[in-house]
Amino acid sequence: MQNPVMTNPEIHLHKNDLPDGLVFQDAIAVDCEAMGLSHVRDRLCLVQLSGGDGVCHLVQIEIGQTEAPNLKRLFEDKAIVKIFHFARFDVMSLKHNLGIHTSPVFCTKIASKLVRTYTDHHGYKHVCRELAGVDISKEQQSSDWGQDELTEEQLVYAATDVLYLHEVRAKLIEMLAREGRTDLAQKCFDFLHTRTDLDILGWAEHDIFAHK
Repeated sequence: MQNPVMTNPEIHLHKNDLPDGLVFQDAIAVDCEAMGLSHVRDRLCLVQLSGGDGVCHLVQIEIGQTEAPNLKRLFEDKAIVKIFHFARFDVMSLKHNLGIHTSPVFCTKIASKLVRTYTDHHGYKHVCRELAGVDISKEQQSSDWGQDELTEEQLVYAATDVLYLHEVRAKLIEMLAREGRTDLAQKCFDFLHTRTDLDILGWAEHDIFAHK
């Protein structure tokens, strides 16, 4: 039986940074929305996060903003794992736009590719359907995240992108251990900052390990 999608999650919208005094435990789920997929052209618009308790905090990033001290403090806290799906983009975006060196990281997309080798479907929608038992909508993915007032549909979509990551991560941790690939996954997660440095410097589409 599938779990119901959280159509009315508890959402808190903040401007420019997290408020002071928020406390999170050992892991938080994180996602980012931008104007597009080019870190050179497209600015970061929204950072969403959840502590796995059904509550989502959304932080709108304004044009030209280069710092978010509370986000930086949280995302660089070594005692708290940051869970992403396709961490490569989000880690790079946070680094490039806000100077945040996110660590430690768990990427559910990398983990999925390492252990769900029976499928080619590793998108968040497919992973959530199998591992969390929810069917989520990606309809708002390509909407305008740069507008001053986000729609109710955008807010719910943004929240949904982080509300199930704790459950997905737990299932993937079990699968990684079962297949003997936990250490390999961790090495991939550790490499993400080198990978995103290469992306930012212009080697996004070039395999520097290739012979040619």
